[in-house]
Amino acid sequence: MYDIALIGAGRIGRIHAGNVAAEPRLRLAHVVDPVDAAARDVAAATGASVATLDAVLADPAVHGVIIASATDTHLDCATRAIAAGKAVFCEKPIDLDLARARSAADRLGGAGVPLLLGFNRRFDPHFRALQARLGAGAMGSLETLHIISHDPAPPPIAYVRVSGGLFKDMAIHDFDMARWLLGEEPVSVFASASCLVDPAIGAAGDVDTARIFLRTASGKLCVISNTRRSGYGYDQRIEAFCSGGLIRAGNVRETTVECWGEAGAAADPLQNFFLDRYAAAYRAEMTHFADMLAGAPAAVGYADGIAALVLAEAAGRSAAEGAVVNL
Repeated sequence: MYDIALIGAGRIGRIHAGNVAAEPRLRLAHVVDPVDAAARDVAAATGASVATLDAVLADPAVHGVIIASATDTHLDCATRAIAAGKAVFCEKPIDLDLARARSAADRLGGAGVPLLLGFNRRFDPHFRALQARLGAGAMGSLETLHIISHDPAPPPIAYVRVSGGLFKDMAIHDFDMARWLLGEEPVSVFASASCLVDPAIGAAGDVDTARIFLRTASGKLCVISNTRRSGYGYDQRIEAFCSGGLIRAGNVRETTVECWGEAGAAADPLQNFFLDRYAAAYRAEMTHFADMLAGAPAAVGYADGIAALVLAEAAGRSAAEGAVVNL
C-alpha cells in the first residue's frame, strides 16, 4: 500500500481524499492545508493526520502527493515534491503563467518524471470510448471536431477574479481534449468572446461566452463552444465528424427514464454539477495514479499541461486582438 499526502482540503481535495480511501492500493496518510479546520475535517473523515508541507516532503514513507491547493501554488508544490522523490498528481493548470510554467521544464518535463496532471476528462468512460473508436478508425478518418462545454451557471465572482480567466480555467480542459482527440497539434487559434451572462464577470476583467476555432497542419478543424451559463444543466458533448460518419458522446442525465405521451417525450434533466458528471472520471484518474506508483507512465503529464496552456494564452490573445494566432 502506498502512503499519500493531500495538499489542499477544499472542494476538489475532498473528492480526491474520498477516491484515495476507495482505492485499495492507496492510504491517505497526511492532509496539508493553511486552513487548519479544513485540514482537520478531511483528516478526521479519512483517518489521516494533519501535517505541514515540509514534514510531508521530508517523510520517506510518503510515496505520492496530490496537489489540490490554490492554482498559484501548483508549480512550486509540484517541483518541490518531485525533487523530494514523490510521485505527484497535480490539479490543472500547472500554473497560470506560461513563461513561469515553462521555466520548470528541466525539473518536471524529463522522461520518467512521475507527474500526472489533472485533466480528468481523459478518464471519463464516455469520452474514452469515443477516443478509442476514433483511434480504431471506426468511422474512417477524423475531419472535424465539435466540443461543447457549457456550465449550468456562473461561478461566484470571487472565484472568477482569481481563476485566470475563462480560457485558462474552463476552456483549458477542452484544449486538452482537442489535442487528445485530434491526434495532432493545432497550428492556429481563432477565438471570439463576449460577456453575455453576468456584467460582473466583465467588470472582473473576464468573459463568460466564447467560441474557439482550432486548425491542425493537416487541415483538421475543431470548434469549442464555452459558456458560463447553459440554463438547462451541465452540457458536455463531443461530436467527431469523420470520413465515414459521426461518432458522438452525449450528455449524462440524472436517470435514463423517459415519459412518452401525445404531447411528446419528457426526460430527466442533465446532471447539473461537474463533480457528479465526472465522478467516474475522478475515480479512474485516482486508479491511474495508483498505477503510476506501481511503475506505469503518466497518461497526462507536464508537456500536455504546457500545450494546453499555450492554446489558452493564444485564445486569449486572439479574442483580444480579433485575429488568428499562428503557433
